[in-house]
Amino acid sequence: MLEKYGHGGDLLTAAELYGGGGGGRDIAFIDFSANINPLGPPPAVLELLQDAAAAVTAYPDPGHRRLKALLAAELGVSTEWITVGNGAAESMALLLLAAAPRRVGIVEPCFSEYRQLAEQFGAEVLTVQGTAEQEYRADAEEIAGLLEQVDLLFLGQPNNPNGVQYALDDLRLLARKAEACGTLLAVDEAFIDFIPEERRQSLLPELAGFRQTVLIRSMTKFFAIPGLRLGFTIAAPELAARMSGKQVTWSVNGLAQLAGEACLRSGRGYAARTRELIAAERELLRAGLRRLGCSVPPGEANFLLAELPEGWTAAAAQEQLGRRGILVRSCAMYPGLAAGHIRVAVKGPADNARLLRELGAVLAGE
Repeated sequence: MLEKYGHGGDLLTAAELYGGGGGGRDIAFIDFSANINPLGPPPAVLELLQDAAAAVTAYPDPGHRRLKALLAAELGVSTEWITVGNGAAESMALLLLAAAPRRVGIVEPCFSEYRQLAEQFGAEVLTVQGTAEQEYRADAEEIAGLLEQVDLLFLGQPNNPNGVQYALDDLRLLARKAEACGTLLAVDEAFIDFIPEERRQSLLPELAGFRQTVLIRSMTKFFAIPGLRLGFTIAAPELAARMSGKQVTWSVNGLAQLAGEACLRSGRGYAARTRELIAAERELLRAGLRRLGCSVPPGEANFLLAELPEGWTAAAAQEQLGRRGILVRSCAMYPGLAAGHIRVAVKGPADNARLLRELGAVLAGE
């Protein structure tokens, strides 16, 4: 199984399974199992990293002050609302450490780290299930009922692996419910930057009125720097301070902080090009997958959830595609999804065409 450690993007495991360990059969993989901006990092980030010796020999700022200031200016909040983490995963861990919940709610299918981290920190996990009829969303009233039973609830917005958003009115309902019952609502917006601002359903402009709601964001996906690990939360200052108090000193390294600063200074041109590319290629890729007989919900992020034609499992398709140099994410292990569900990242035109060509050949038995 490619998901040896529970996630996509594991090129070492791919090499072990499909070739890449030498012996004349090395494969150059196109990795659709990790949802990273196909444009790569902003040019300023690459230039910075080529001349970053000083950052390697100096301790990073444990308070992340310059990065926080840039984030605060970009988001329209004060720095006291921001906690920077070593990726969105550390941000989630810090929230769990600060809140110490006994019960954590999740809406399945969802990012596996919600359950994994909650159980790692000793919490019981309670769930509600999204339905295929609602593109694997759950009913907002059902989620509100779960908020009454738990101390903290994770909600993906847009959700991974299906890439859909909840309506803003649903988010407001949940945020009000969280206020009423004293539950923390953690809205994971790791992929929201891929959605044009006019289409985003986010509580960020209203967050001051919902102090039980926390927004979690990632810089690694949109800015294509997953190896550096950079994420942050936006939360009421008292909660942000508790989270910072649980953080290991220097967990966010100096190169990551400098790269984050360069990303935020990269200007709106990079962001606009990214969203334009993703929107166009996502629809072409979805249409191509449907022509091959796959069922594909209309996600809004930089990935698509697809159910393979009847008779095909994700494991079988993943194996055959892997040997052709194409990596896809099996979603068969997600509660509520089927054995034939896969997730594919949206890449550039040539790579997406290669995926469709190779998948078509696999499904045709070639």
